[in-house]
Amino acid sequence: MNPSTWWQLWGAAGCAALAAALAQRPPRRLRSDRWIPEVRESGPDVDWNHRWRWLLAASAGVGAWAFLGGPLGLVAVPVAATLTWTTAGRAEPAATRRARERSVRELPHVVRLLGLALDAGAPPAQALEIVADALPGPASDRLRPVAVRLRLGADPAAGWAALGQDAALAPLGRTLGRAQEGGLSVAEAVARLADDLARQAHATAERRARAVGVRAAAPLGLCLLPAFLLIGIVPLVGGLLTSLSW
Repeated sequence: MNPSTWWQLWGAAGCAALAAALAQRPPRRLRSDRWIPEVRESGPDVDWNHRWRWLLAASAGVGAWAFLGGPLGLVAVPVAATLTWTTAGRAEPAATRRARERSVRELPHVVRLLGLALDAGAPPAQALEIVADALPGPASDRLRPVAVRLRLGADPAAGWAALGQDAALAPLGRTLGRAQEGGLSVAEAVARLADDLARQAHATAERRARAVGVRAAAPLGLCLLPAFLLIGIVPLVGGLLTSLSW
């Protein structure tokens, strides 16, 4: 590789790094009107797509230059680097995804306990606080800010709308909102939701169990195939060959 090619390669890498740096936006401030903050699961940080996206962007820029080459390649460097940087930045962090999935799993228990608290006569804000204290976890971390705002006098309709927009607690928020708008009993609506979520969780568990059986059939068949060939097919073929030799 001649010196001019090396200079072009380093120039492409520099352009890619510059494009990635320019594409980086400053962190957004937490909005004061946001009811539910972003919840992340505790544990090791494995969001390599966020941590190393500068390397991904630089690699994409260098790859674009190496594939196209010449002036067109230099033009494609910042484009490829910026697109890679933006795409990697928009990916959902693994900790946030784990917290959301755990919140979905906890939702039937949260709704069941919330229905019991409401049935006992607790107001919605106090019932949410009772649930958050009794069942610590990502779902309760999402409920607690709503309960605090309701206790301070916020509009319940806005709180239910915020829950309805949450990726994990949307069924609860929609149920509470419909009950308030229609003048229905909140305790009865939450109890019906708890029954529906329990049935859905049971159906999901059965579906996953059946899927595990289907996925395990192929590896099990591959494990038994050599034994079937050695015990059933090889003696039969050997017997046929022996009879033909006579």
